Amino acid sequence: MDRGLFITFEGLDGSGKSTQIDKLRSWFEEQGLEVLVTREPGGTSVGEKIRELILDPANTDMTDMTEAYLYAACRAQLVRQSILPALSEGKIVICDRFLDSSVAYQGYGRMMGDTVGDINRPAVEGCIPDMTFLLRVTPDGGHERIEDRPLDRIEMQDMDFHQRTFHGYEEIAKKDPQRVKVIDAYGTIEEIHEQIVSEVRTLLCMDKEQS
Repeated sequence: MDRGLFITFEGLDGSGKSTQIDKLRSWFEEQGLEVLVTREPGGTSVGEKIRELILDPANTDMTDMTEAYLYAACRAQLVRQSILPALSEGKIVICDRFLDSSVAYQGYGRMMGDTVGDINRPAVEGCIPDMTFLLRVTPDGGHERIEDRPLDRIEMQDMDFHQRTFHGYEEIAKKDPQRVKVIDAYGTIEEIHEQIVSEVRTLLCMDKEQS
């Protein structure tokens, strides 16, 4: 490949992102392509420290604005340190969450609106995913999948918050259907993986034609 591809996975907690990311990484490697898998918040040494602050259930007094800026700071570090260099080397970058998460969780969930975009514009440096997979699971369904493990500060928010976040993801998908591919997260692991690979094959063909 002459240039890298940036693919992100989005969805509520419990949607199965980690499983599908692992399977897609393996698929790319079977095609002989070099892959960088990273995550948000986190992905760098600085970012992982910020992640601890954001997700620590003890930080109950964190304001919404503080949370939004912490996510943006973490993203700025990840983009500059990891994502952009990997893309310039022609690698496939797969990121577990990116800007859409902030729009959904802070913009809609926290009801911060366009402020989230203003905060994150300099952080992303124009780095937009080539394709985003939104694994669609309802708030109730997602919660059922994670209720047997300790919840982080975001997961512990009330159901109204998660409903607003879910609505946010639905709106994101409607506004950008060419980039955001909605996948029913209630299918089997293999069914979901096959849908994702089908979309990726199309993306790779499009990229080859444009290069």
